Amino acid sequence: MLKKTLSFALLATMCLGAMVTIKAQEGMMADPIWESILITPDNTKLKILGENMRKHNQKYHKEGPYSVTVYTISSGPNANKMVWMMGPLKFADLDGRPAAGGHEEDWRDNVMPYVKKVESGEYWQQDDKVSNTGMLTPNVADYPILAVRYWEINSEHGHGLDRVLKQISDAVKAMDGVNPWGVYENLFRQGNLGRHFATVSFSKKWAEFDEDPKFKMAFEKVHGADAWDAFIRDGDQVFDNSWDEIWVYDKNLSGD
Repeated sequence: MLKKTLSFALLATMCLGAMVTIKAQEGMMADPIWESILITPDNTKLKILGENMRKHNQKYHKEGPYSVTVYTISSGPNANKMVWMMGPLKFADLDGRPAAGGHEEDWRDNVMPYVKKVESGEYWQQDDKVSNTGMLTPNVADYPILAVRYWEINSEHGHGLDRVLKQISDAVKAMDGVNPWGVYENLFRQGNLGRHFATVSFSKKWAEFDEDPKFKMAFEKVHGADAWDAFIRDGDQVFDNSWDEIWVYDKNLSGD
């Protein structure tokens, strides 16, 4: 229990949170959505894959809701894989997504032959009410390093998640400095895969990981020192599991 409690405290200190899969079922779909896929490249063909993917993205995914950003995963079990992400968009935009004009053929003939595996096709919706992303610009290069945390929510205690999330959000927004942080819901059921939600901290440089964000100090300032222990207990009940990945923006492969 002590190990789990300390683990959750560390998660909170890193300014990451989560929530349950309810909004999609209630029809609340106003917040922006991103489509993502996980790509395992053929490491013996990285040069030609990079050249062809860049050409594809610049031709078919350069702007608007179909713009694509590519990240390389640098930590965790998916290290050295790529995340191909399109958006922000609405589901209605998918009815007009690039398909004609050679799009499908180009992806099939010039990208897929150099890819070992494509998996985890998912749709992620940002929760604008608790996210702190107003300072982000369309220029992904401003914050090229993403600390992504996936969360698995306990099926019996998910009802307490909104309270935990609100507490984290209020504390993040009260921290000194600029602290972009987003909460993203996986819109379709994942079964036992556990990728229910992801939270993201955006960084300009790696050196920021050496800094103490002083989350606990901000939390106690907002909620009171006596609220911390209850916050830790709630988190221990709400979250069954979590794991991290660090993503690094790859401008060369993206559509911008």
